[in-house]
Amino acid sequence: QVQLVESGGGSVQAGGSLRVSCQASRYTNAYSIMCMGWFRQAPGKEREGVAIIYGPDTGSFTYYADSVKGRFIISRDNANTVSLQMNSLKPEDTAMYYCAADPGVGRSYCSDLGRKEHAYWGQGTQVTVSE
Repeated sequence: QVQLVESGGGSVQAGGSLRVSCQASRYTNAYSIMCMGWFRQAPGKEREGVAIIYGPDTGSFTYYADSVKGRFIISRDNANTVSLQMNSLKPEDTAMYYCAADPGVGRSYCSDLGRKEHAYWGQGTQVTVSE
């Protein structure tokens, strides 16, 4: 069983920056979780994919939603920890941000930001951007 623990988030004014991190614990496999990502859900809206990373290190593949390209950066802090650096934040970025992980999947499957099913989810961390 994998537990995803998110940290970071908070409140910021438009144009500001925030960073959220996600650590996968209780993962006993010798290999890192290759596929991890961030998703968000605003009140009254469906959960949407924000960014996905596939790979174990700094050479990993990354995928972004069009709405965050050029502003958000997903990265690996270590084998089973990923972070999302959010810059130039906008009020429409306000949402609960969730980390997801899918051990053992391939890159093509992993890269689908529209995929709804994920093996593990974190509890979510709130990001609020004010005008």
